[in-house]
Amino acid sequence: MDWRDIPSLAALRAFEAVARAGSFSAAARELNVTHAAIAQHVRAIEADLKTSLLVREGRGMALTDAGTALAAALSGGFSQIINGVNAITADAEARPVALSVTPSFAENWLMPRYADFWAKHPDVGLSIMPSMQVLDLRREGIDMAVRYGKGEWPGMDVIPLVKADFTVVGAPSLIAGRDVSGFADLEGLPWIFENVHREARRWVSLSGVDLNSNLINVVPTIGMVMSAVRSGKYLTVASSTMVADDIKTGLLVPLIKKNLKDVGYYIVYPKGVLSPRAKTVKSWLLSAV
Repeated sequence: MDWRDIPSLAALRAFEAVARAGSFSAAARELNVTHAAIAQHVRAIEADLKTSLLVREGRGMALTDAGTALAAALSGGFSQIINGVNAITADAEARPVALSVTPSFAENWLMPRYADFWAKHPDVGLSIMPSMQVLDLRREGIDMAVRYGKGEWPGMDVIPLVKADFTVVGAPSLIAGRDVSGFADLEGLPWIFENVHREARRWVSLSGVDLNSNLINVVPTIGMVMSAVRSGKYLTVASSTMVADDIKTGLLVPLIKKNLKDVGYYIVYPKGVLSPRAKTVKSWLLSAV
């Protein structure tokens, strides 16, 4: 199909409105354009098709045989388009909001607060998709994401959610009897890290900790890291936001902290594409911080 072989869709829409409403003026009001614009569109179609579609009849317009045939075809075609768009809209309004998050954010921040979201918005389904990959949100059909970084995602709307930092944490029992003011005061204690986030390990290494010693452990997931740390056997580095609940309850103790410039967790979504239900999720995320 070559769209260059037919009149413009704007002109066809104008003609269909005239055929249905019975006059240029009524069609102009319906489409919120001028009488002259409607007339120009109709004349353009007649010129393209080399036939008359409308004839004046009293104060209104009457369809020729060719006009009647074209109006019927356009009415059916536009109805199909409207039905198709409405079906997609209805599906989008009914399906859960797809939220992509990093596994650490999901486990340590989002899931402890999920009950609050469900209690406040029981009519909004939320599909949580933990992933370390930077996904193409449009292609994957994801409504929004929470991502860690400096807020640099071209072509996306980016809203700061929480600032990040590096915080050394451990169980009170592990550091009992130590007065910690720096890394030297943690000498001899075992560490555990997730194998993906190397920036935290680099900070620890530059601070004098030997990452090649037998006191360093590396595991695949943040869940494994936090389980080990909460058991009281290891130290690790986490964002204070991710361990805020553990610190509040006294399960973990913050020991050393380094603020990170411009680095944090951000809400990210395609520009101009956010459904009312997705806006509800975004508002809740911001209010829950």
